Amino acid sequence: MSEYLLELKGVCKSFPGVKALDGVNLSLRPGTVHALMGENGAGKSTLMKCLFGIYKMDEGEIYLEGEKVTITDPDDAMNKGIAMVHQELQPVLARSVGENMYLGRFPVKKYGPLQVIDHKKMYEETQYWLDQVKMDFNPKALLGSLSIGQMQSVEIAKAVSRNAKVVILDEPTSSLSDKEVEALFRIMNDLRDKGVAMVYISHKMDEIKRIADDITIMRDGQYVGTWPASEMTTDDIIRNMVGRELTNVYPERNVEIGDVVLEVEHLSSIHERSFQDVSFNLRKGEILGFGGLVGAQRTEMMEGIFGIRNLSGGTIKVNGKEVKIKSPADAMNSGIGMITEDRRGNGIFGCLSIKDNVGVAVYNKYLKAGFVLDHPSMNKVVNDSIDKLRIKTPSMKEHIEHLSGGNQQKVIIARWLANDPEILIMDEPTRGIDVGAKHEIYEIMNQLAAQGKAIIMISSEMAELLGMSDRIYVMCAGKMRGEITEKAEMTQENVMAYATQFSDTPGTAPEKADSNQATQI
Repeated sequence: MSEYLLELKGVCKSFPGVKALDGVNLSLRPGTVHALMGENGAGKSTLMKCLFGIYKMDEGEIYLEGEKVTITDPDDAMNKGIAMVHQELQPVLARSVGENMYLGRFPVKKYGPLQVIDHKKMYEETQYWLDQVKMDFNPKALLGSLSIGQMQSVEIAKAVSRNAKVVILDEPTSSLSDKEVEALFRIMNDLRDKGVAMVYISHKMDEIKRIADDITIMRDGQYVGTWPASEMTTDDIIRNMVGRELTNVYPERNVEIGDVVLEVEHLSSIHERSFQDVSFNLRKGEILGFGGLVGAQRTEMMEGIFGIRNLSGGTIKVNGKEVKIKSPADAMNSGIGMITEDRRGNGIFGCLSIKDNVGVAVYNKYLKAGFVLDHPSMNKVVNDSIDKLRIKTPSMKEHIEHLSGGNQQKVIIARWLANDPEILIMDEPTRGIDVGAKHEIYEIMNQLAAQGKAIIMISSEMAELLGMSDRIYVMCAGKMRGEITEKAEMTQENVMAYATQFSDTPGTAPEKADSNQATQI
């Protein structure tokens, strides 16, 4: 009997122009959490898609409980006890929690030759499995009424309902609040106690050190090694991931902050429960951080500035002149760009090439005679961006959906660099990105600031917020609660104090929050 529940041996997978996996090994012990780590583009998700039957591997073998198996498709994988919770969820928002849980395998009851869905049984079983993961959702509620974190919990409950022996979790906490992360870890510990083996893909070092038993690291599609998590320091992990020392994650910069370029005064949403009476300013050459708990309405406010959401009042001034923004086109014409938080949902055009994804915001600038695209000039812009941002791709013609999450994010940044906005809003710019790619994006942000660009950064990672911001505004429940201007005052405690100040009473001093519970905000 093998000591491993699952083994992958010598897995190879190639796509046109690139070898994504080159002889990769992975061995999972029962009742353990196995962290799979590597930079974006290292091949982690590709390896898991080979295991789950989404991709057919070119070479390699899979052993499950000591027996060699062939996995033909995801349904075959689930029948063999392998479940996967994907990084980018694809829920059916207009259907209920129960219907999403049992999609493709609805319980049925027979009426003679007819078969109909047994809704009563489906909702009873959904309630049972939700109870198993201690999630108090209504099985009949529309999935679209839940938060991203709650939707992810439904996916995990779905995996548990299949009595999975192996559960793959691909960046499961990238959109979760601290409370939801704690709920996820509790579920994982319960599964570990039941002998389930879990593959955990994440770039968050504190989570890896806390939850993982073993760590496997990949680099450039190749297997680097496997170690007990207790024997690996954060520096060890980073060195093996990037193949070099990375001594300063947040690069230092010495940029002179200029005049005010953006003034937002008394901005309010048409929805009473969203942002209300928000005011702030932004200066040239500045990286302005926005902190706050989940639900603070930071993203909603920025979408209001960018013309995605309707406003009930307030003014927006660019370079001292009031602008009327009713659509993203108005914002772009005013020199404002925005990198959205939901990369998959409204950031990329998955079926289009890298060239089209970069060019969509600037094609109008490269027209000859008003209607013919100047392809040579456009190609130069895209290729320059690929080189500058070190986007891993065989060519600009590659579909963006084939790139890793980090490289997709770089393409979105390239889009706005090509558009050359004066003000760039970056909502969770490094979500789901490895430490090496994060460093590269931080350097890009610094370069933009040095050129006089003004950057607004929303971040739910406390270390990033503190490490990259020149000033920090903090919101809570749709209201602006505080501004931190001095580096010495930019502490986790001070940010959390404002982030938890729900009172509207003037002069109320916020209580200090427990810093041990606030690594992600």
